[in-house]
Amino acid sequence: MNTPETLTKADLSRHLMEHLEMGKKDAGLLVSTFLESIIESLRTGGGVELRGFGSFRLRERKARQGRNPRNGERIVIPAKRVAYFKLGKELHTKLIDG
Repeated sequence: MNTPETLTKADLSRHLMEHLEMGKKDAGLLVSTFLESIIESLRTGGGVELRGFGSFRLRERKARQGRNPRNGERIVIPAKRVAYFKLGKELHTKLIDG
């Protein structure tokens, strides 16, 4: 089975350049600005919802007990915030159901 390639920021910029007939600098700025907007919204405690695509949110993970795999000693894993992505209905249909 072939492993699909990973889409990079450069690939997104190239795609915008081709489909919107814009320069490389403008396409790169558009991608960077879009991603920075998502980061800033999450950083300030908000979320990002792209209808049909999905939503980005932060969740609080509580502190919990764990074990050091090297020696089996109990350790406390501290609380932290983690980002997660939830598929939108339309994207879910295209990827999972279709």
